[in-house]
Amino acid sequence: MNTNTNNGYLLIFRGTDWHQGLSPEEMQKVADQWMAWFKRLKDQGTAIAGNPLEPEGKIVSGRSRVVSDGPFAESKEAIGGYFLLKVNLLDEAVAIAQECPGLPYGSKVEVRPVAAICPLAQEQAGEAALAHA
Repeated sequence: MNTNTNNGYLLIFRGTDWHQGLSPEEMQKVADQWMAWFKRLKDQGTAIAGNPLEPEGKIVSGRSRVVSDGPFAESKEAIGGYFLLKVNLLDEAVAIAQECPGLPYGSKVEVRPVAAICPLAQEQAGEAALAHA
């Protein structure tokens, strides 16, 4: 699969318990590896942005816009952070994801293309164009 996009790719880091069982020194070593990896990608112009996410937050849902505490995902599925990459091919983004220092510790990296427009909006625009043709 070699999907092409000019909008880049998002690496979504799943798993917030990668550090379980590691000594403080080992945790620091892995954290340093993450920072060096990100710095290299930034210096190359490949990473546009990236940050870890705080564990707390809010979830807004429903027609009445109910606000509740969250997120409450299992730690193996919780999103710990992201990188926004400026690459054109899915294979390039996957190759970068395979370098993730957290992989040996149970982290997972989801690789997603960034859409230029919401697919639903694009579909609606196409239907409207057909209706007026």
